[in-house]
Amino acid sequence: MNDDMFNELLESVQQADSMIKGQSTAARITEFADPEVKAIRTKTGLSQSRFANLLGVSKRTLENWEQGRRHPTGPARALLKIVDADPEYALKALHG
Repeated sequence: MNDDMFNELLESVQQADSMIKGQSTAARITEFADPEVKAIRTKTGLSQSRFANLLGVSKRTLENWEQGRRHPTGPARALLKIVDADPEYALKALHG
């Protein structure tokens, strides 16, 4: 690692430290909208039970997502994004 790269990395760590201590704020904050679970399910034409089964979650979890009481995270959120982008292909791939 050369001096320029080291100094750039050190500056980044110092900036992160000042943010953690509350001495400065992030230059930008990126927020991602929650997926519209009901709209995504509607695209597939599946019932709540079948869609929940496809995603590997309980029907109750799916209901909570659709009604906004809970929000999908991690792999479920990524899978919903894939289904939203191309429902036909995603269903084909998931049904194997």
